[in-house]
Amino acid sequence: MDAVGLIKVTTNMAKALISWVIRRLERSLVELSDSSDGKIEKVIHEMRIILDFLRDKKLGKGSRLNYFIADIADMVREALNVEDDSSIYAKLHHLETWVGEVKTRVLKYGVDGAENSLEGDDGDDEEGDAVGLEKDVKRLLHRGVFSEEQELQTATIPGMVGIGKMTLARQVYNHAGVKDRFDRRVWVSVASELSHKEVLKKLLQQVVECEELERDLLLKKMEYADNRCLRQMLHQRLQGMRYFIVLDDWPEEMCLKSILKGLPHEDKGSRLLLRKGTYYIDAATHYNHDIKCLDYDSSWQLFLKIIFSATSEYTFPKKLEKKAREMLAKCGGLPLALKDVGKQLAKKRCSGIEWEEILQQPIDLSAILEILELSYQKFDPKLKSCFLHLAFFKENSTLRAEKLMQIWAAGEIVPEFETKTYLYELIRESIIEETDFTIYDGIKCCRVNALHRLSIEKAYEDVSFEILSSNGNAQPLQSPRHRVIKCSRDKFNYSTDRDKHLVSLFFHGGGYLNASPSYWKSFELLKILDLEDFGLKILPESIGTLMELRYLGLRNNYLQELPRSLKCLKKLKVLDIALNFIMEMPDIIWELRSLGHIYMSDVICRKPLKIDALRALVSLTYISLLIIGYMSSRACKRCTVSENWGFKNWMQTQM
Repeated sequence: MDAVGLIKVTTNMAKALISWVIRRLERSLVELSDSSDGKIEKVIHEMRIILDFLRDKKLGKGSRLNYFIADIADMVREALNVEDDSSIYAKLHHLETWVGEVKTRVLKYGVDGAENSLEGDDGDDEEGDAVGLEKDVKRLLHRGVFSEEQELQTATIPGMVGIGKMTLARQVYNHAGVKDRFDRRVWVSVASELSHKEVLKKLLQQVVECEELERDLLLKKMEYADNRCLRQMLHQRLQGMRYFIVLDDWPEEMCLKSILKGLPHEDKGSRLLLRKGTYYIDAATHYNHDIKCLDYDSSWQLFLKIIFSATSEYTFPKKLEKKAREMLAKCGGLPLALKDVGKQLAKKRCSGIEWEEILQQPIDLSAILEILELSYQKFDPKLKSCFLHLAFFKENSTLRAEKLMQIWAAGEIVPEFETKTYLYELIRESIIEETDFTIYDGIKCCRVNALHRLSIEKAYEDVSFEILSSNGNAQPLQSPRHRVIKCSRDKFNYSTDRDKHLVSLFFHGGGYLNASPSYWKSFELLKILDLEDFGLKILPESIGTLMELRYLGLRNNYLQELPRSLKCLKKLKVLDIALNFIMEMPDIIWELRSLGHIYMSDVICRKPLKIDALRALVSLTYISLLIIGYMSSRACKRCTVSENWGFKNWMQTQM
C-alpha cells in the first residue's frame, strides 16, 4: 500500500498543490494558447475559485470540507499525472470536466457540519409497490446484467423522478439469478452532497467482512487515507471476485471515472448498475435502460394495491371503476403520482367517506408537481421552451412526432434542423414516451405523461399562456401570447381586443366555432394555428389575413374546399389538410413558396398541381388516387413522398 496515501491531506497541502498546478498550467498556456480553445484558461479560473474558497475556510473536526479536500488532491494528481505539456493538452477535456465538478461540489456542500452517516445501504429493503415492471426486469437482466461479455460492464437506469427506477433496481438486485451468479453484491446510496471519498468508504464498508474491532480499525484507517489509497483497498478486496455493484441515485455532476479506477477490470463478468435522474452518456456506459410510465391497466393495479394496503377493503365497486380510472389518467402513468393519489383517497375512505363522494372531489397533485419541477429547473432554455409547448395539446393525447417538431420550428424556439435533437432529449428525460404506433417512415407518435400538468402550470407563469373555454371559468390575460380555446356546443363569445400579440392558437373541443369572418383579422403576429380534429366544416376567406402564419393544422375535419385567400400566406411552411374526406384543392399551392411540408388525402385538383415551383418543399405525404391533373416528377424526386398504391400507379401512367 502507498505510504503517502495514508497521510491525511490537509488544507495547506491542498492549497500548495493547487497553486503549483496553476503555475504549471499558466506555463502551458503560453505554449498552447493557439490550440487550447480557452480550456486551459477555464481550468485555471476554476482552480483559483477553489483556492480562494480554501483560503477563507477554517476546518474543524467533523468538517464536511475534509472529505472534499481528498477529492481536490485527486483532481490535482490527475493534473500532475502527465509527462509533458502536450499531455496536459490531450487531457484538457477530462480535466476541465473534473475541475468543474469539484469546484461546484466544494462550494455547494463543503461547509462545516456533521459527517454523513455511512450506514444503512443494503438494497435488501422492501421492493416497494412493484407493478408492471416484469418486462423491464427481464430486459435489464438480459442486456445489462446477464450478457455474455466477461469484462466489467456498466448499465444505467435513467429517467424522471418517481418513474420507478429504484423499484426496478431493487428487483434486479434481489433477483435470485443475480444472487446465484455473483460472489459479492453491493448497494450504495449516493446522495448529491457526498464526496468521492465518502462513496469509496461506503463501497469498502459493504465489501469488507470483519469483526467489530477490525471494522473500527478499518474506519479509522479509511479516515486518514486519500482517494488513491481507498481505491487500492477496494481493488484488493474485490480482486478475483465476480461482483455486482449498484450505485443508487448517482449525481449527474459526479465523475464516474474516480470510482471505476478502484474496481478490478478482470474478465469475471462483473457488473455496475447506476440509477440516475438523467440519461447518462459516457464512454464507460454499455447499456442505458429506458423505463416508461405505467400503462392503463398497470396504473389501475398499482392504485388498487395502494388502497387495499391502507384500508381493510379488498374490492373496489365495479360501477365506479370507470370514473376512478378517468381520475387516475391525470397521473399520466407516473408511479409516484399514482401512489400519492391512492394514499389521498385511502385516507378519505378510512375516515368513513363513501367512494361515490370521494370520486366527486378533485385530486391534489400539487406536492407531486413541486417534486417534478426540480427536473424542469435543470433544463437548458431551449429545452424548457420545447417542454412548455406541450401545454398546448390535449391531456393524455397521443401526438405525432413530426407535428410536435414542426410547431417548435414554426414558433421559432429551435431551428428545424435541431428539433429532432430536442425531441430525443425529452424522450431521454422520460417526459414524453414513444408509442408502439408508427405512422410513416419510421417516425412514431408520442405520449406526454404526468408532466403535462406541470407544462401547463409553468406555461401560465413563463410564456403568457391561457386556456379559454365556453363555460366562462377561465380568467383571460391582458396580452396573451399563446392560447388554447376549448369549445363546446355552447355559444362562445370571442373578444378581439387581446389578440394582436398571440403567436399560437389551438382549438380543442366539439367544433362549434361561431366566429365571424372579421375575427381572423385581429391576429397580427399569429404563427401557429391548429384546428386538428375539431369538426370544422368551413374555413373563411379571411384566413388569408394571417400574414405571419407558419403552421396551419386542419387535419381530420369536414372541409370540402380551401379558400383561395390561402395564397396570401407567403410565410406558411406547414399545411396539413389530411383526412378531410374529399376536398377540392384550388390552384394556389404553387404560390406558397415557403411551404416545406404538405399533408393531404383524397384531394381533387381540377387544374395541374405546380408542385415543382415549391423550392423549399421537403415532404409531400398522404396523396391519394383522387388527384386529377399532373404533378412534375422533378418535384417528387426533390422531396420525400409518402404515397399509397393508387397514387403510385397513377403517377406511372402519367409520366
